Amino acid sequence: MLQNIIFPVNQIFKYQLTGKFQALSPEWKHDHAALVDYELIIVTEGDLYLSYQGQNFHVSKNEYLILPPSNTYREGYKEAYSSFYWMHFLVELGSLPPTLNSSYTPNQQLTESFLIPQQGALPRPEKVIVQMKQLQDIVKNNYPQISLDSMTTSIITELYGQLQVRPARTKNKLHLQQQIYNDIVDYIETNIHMNLKVQDVADAFNYNPKYLSHLFYELYGMPLKQFILDRKIETANFMLADNDKQIKEIANDLGFSDVHNFTRAYKKRTGITPTEYRNAFSKRLLFYK
Repeated sequence: MLQNIIFPVNQIFKYQLTGKFQALSPEWKHDHAALVDYELIIVTEGDLYLSYQGQNFHVSKNEYLILPPSNTYREGYKEAYSSFYWMHFLVELGSLPPTLNSSYTPNQQLTESFLIPQQGALPRPEKVIVQMKQLQDIVKNNYPQISLDSMTTSIITELYGQLQVRPARTKNKLHLQQQIYNDIVDYIETNIHMNLKVQDVADAFNYNPKYLSHLFYELYGMPLKQFILDRKIETANFMLADNDKQIKEIANDLGFSDVHNFTRAYKKRTGITPTEYRNAFSKRLLFYK
């Protein structure tokens, strides 16, 4: 049974180690290794099969896994190609337990803490991965410990925030409208490589584009056109930080007509060019073992 990982509020977590792992073959399997601190894993390619504390975890692309410290070992139970970011950190729990099962009863002790499911899908993986890359960069540039600790805490709270956020003003909406929203988001993310227009999304769902734009704004609080661009920019940030593709290739992968339109849209939205963003976080900690 999956647990909830407990984190105290009003605390800066202590950074230990971070990196990006990339298997060299599909026959890779995680080593038999102890875990004396917390570990966050975010899979970006392939699958990770990991056994820990008597439970087998299968973590797929764009999913995360949090492992609490214990006196047991973690090890792979199945071979597979895998690429993932990882981060080790420490948390001062005081009298709190490290985990709770999903059927816990809220009590006064837990009011000064927040819970994150041990494993799950990331609604917006690009945002967390960019932060992981930023953490690696400041490690390589010898930033002080407080900077590493603060970025570590930011990553955990970003994860928590993504899992908690619901589309604006949906609590009193019908289930059908919520499903429409979910379907639209899935469609945009699946077709992020296309030069998507509001008309394209409307055609896919047999809606009038003006009606669909109005409905999306009611559900999310943002125009559909702006949402599409924001998702493209977030995906661009991930690609700029995570691989060495040329910027014109990234522009093409995201459905822009040419690199100039991509650069113009990117700078208008972020205030910097794609090259400036890439250069700001150019250092990567890559591991193959």
